[in-house]
Amino acid sequence: MTESTPSKWAIDAGHSEVHFKIKHLAITNVNGTFDRFQGYVESESEDFNNAMVHFEIDTDSINTNNADRDKHLKSPDLFNTQQYPKILFDGVLQKKENDYQLAGELTICATKKHIVLVAEFNGSGQGRFNDTRAGFEVNGKINRKDYGLTWNVLTEAGGLVLGDEVKLQFDIQLIKQAK
Repeated sequence: MTESTPSKWAIDAGHSEVHFKIKHLAITNVNGTFDRFQGYVESESEDFNNAMVHFEIDTDSINTNNADRDKHLKSPDLFNTQQYPKILFDGVLQKKENDYQLAGELTICATKKHIVLVAEFNGSGQGRFNDTRAGFEVNGKINRKDYGLTWNVLTEAGGLVLGDEVKLQFDIQLIKQAK
């Protein structure tokens, strides 16, 4: 019996996006992205069941389309991007009926917590340059306070400016690497 070597797939950052949203004043969402990230997936099967996933996000690349808000998000009040330049995730992708579950360790500001996200495998195919590509949509939510992101202020009416729940949505395209 021969042992198979896992295939390595790199994230194509040019065809992938990392989105988040959080409630502002409990009435609307503020949406944002992280513009710089990288990662890879190692899989022994074409359907990615039990694939190992590694993902890194550059915290200084946070973008909410508001320069003042982005500056505050990068400050020691929140992400403290100088001290904590990366958000890290290491986990395993497992097939669960029609969808996938992505479970692993998420590290933000040196705090590591186990999370479970839902992933949808959108399929695979051949790219323009005869490379093999695969796509996933990943969704979930975390509580920002679990990671020490506790900054908040009360409004004059007594409500909080920021909600605790952060919704995550990633569109990820992978490129199979040559062995």
